[in-house]
Amino acid sequence: MSLIEVTTLFTMMAALAALPSASVALVVTRAATLGVKSGIAVAMGIVCGDLVFVALAILGLSVVAETMGGFFILVKVLGGMYLIWLGISLWRSNDEPVDIATCSIGNAKRGLTTSFVSGFILTLGDVKAIFFYASLLPMFEDLSTLAVFDLITIVSIIVFGVGGVKILYAVFATHVARFLERRKLQKVSKKVAGGLMIGAGSYLIVRT
Repeated sequence: MSLIEVTTLFTMMAALAALPSASVALVVTRAATLGVKSGIAVAMGIVCGDLVFVALAILGLSVVAETMGGFFILVKVLGGMYLIWLGISLWRSNDEPVDIATCSIGNAKRGLTTSFVSGFILTLGDVKAIFFYASLLPMFEDLSTLAVFDLITIVSIIVFGVGGVKILYAVFATHVARFLERRKLQKVSKKVAGGLMIGAGSYLIVRT
């Protein structure tokens, strides 16, 4: 891949990652309520989900993925229900820093794992991403003759383009949460975040 192709693909992936979506809402909410590490964990889960789709596209398994449409629909519904549950948990939580994923306080390690898995599952729910990558990547590289260096380049673009943007969202959300906390608006922010989660989950299920 030439420098121009790498730059173009990176810019496209970063711009798409920056668009408001259920994944952005999940990153922002987890970062705002559990800290920047949880937001980053969600971002890494999203990246890993995208890499699964990239692998399927490169291996030419789009047809196989299409025949497994029912499975991905189930994943999408479960992901939507999970987002709704997160939103309801936020609405019902008090002012203490409760881990809404584990319903316990201070279980950081498990909370990070749950954040990663939630981002991964949410991404897998978007089966159309396989066909997006299957149609996009050939514009920049012949997938049938893909070299190791080109594969590493594509993976790096996904990691830094998609992951980088999501991490920026996580950092921004954390600063906003601290700002609201200093002004005694933490309860309000939880209500807003919970509403966003419920809305994102409902939208994900409706689109199924």
